[in-house]
Amino acid sequence: MTDPEHVRPLAPATVLPVSDESDSNHNSKTLRRRRNRIRCLICVTVTSLILVTIVLALTFTVFKVKDPIIKMNGVRINGLSSTIGTQTQLLGANISMIVDASVKNPNAASFRYSNTTTGIYYKGTVVGEARGPPGRARPHRTARMNMTVDIMMDRMLLNPDLAREVSGSGLVNVGSYTRVSGKVTIMGIVKKHVTVKMNCTMVVNVTGQAIQDVDCKNNIDL
Repeated sequence: MTDPEHVRPLAPATVLPVSDESDSNHNSKTLRRRRNRIRCLICVTVTSLILVTIVLALTFTVFKVKDPIIKMNGVRINGLSSTIGTQTQLLGANISMIVDASVKNPNAASFRYSNTTTGIYYKGTVVGEARGPPGRARPHRTARMNMTVDIMMDRMLLNPDLAREVSGSGLVNVGSYTRVSGKVTIMGIVKKHVTVKMNCTMVVNVTGQAIQDVDCKNNIDL
């Protein structure tokens, strides 16, 4: 009989230890992603702070809307005669006042205004009113406006003081009220509505046919 075939025993299975390399790579990637997220967060935060600082700086400097300034440059009177003295002469007189005013815009953007209104008052009664056209005061510029106000003598004659002032000292105290409404728009972002008002008192010198002692005060509504 032949010897049985020699069979070699199988080598025991070798259990390879799990390498730490894959874990190390995974942890390294996770750490890098975390660091990148932190860097992005820091960049976003710093950028936001810079933008907020810039906006605040612009708000208190360039974007800050300053008050327009209205000024009375002069008033002229037409149709006044030194011979006027009686009520009949006053009633038949065609008297008008030409108001020369201006609006100064101190802002870095244009000030656009609608129709301007000027009224003339005598003893608290409106005796004349005129409207000027809309306009625009360019940045750091002054816009002029002239308005002709026709005086309604019949309203003035309702007050008996007028005849005494004309026949006496020849000086008639009147007042004026000018109103300009508009808005300032800066870069299409900041819009501010502004109403400029000006109250003036003046003396009409009938003898000298002139306006004197003009005193004006401004008032701003934002």
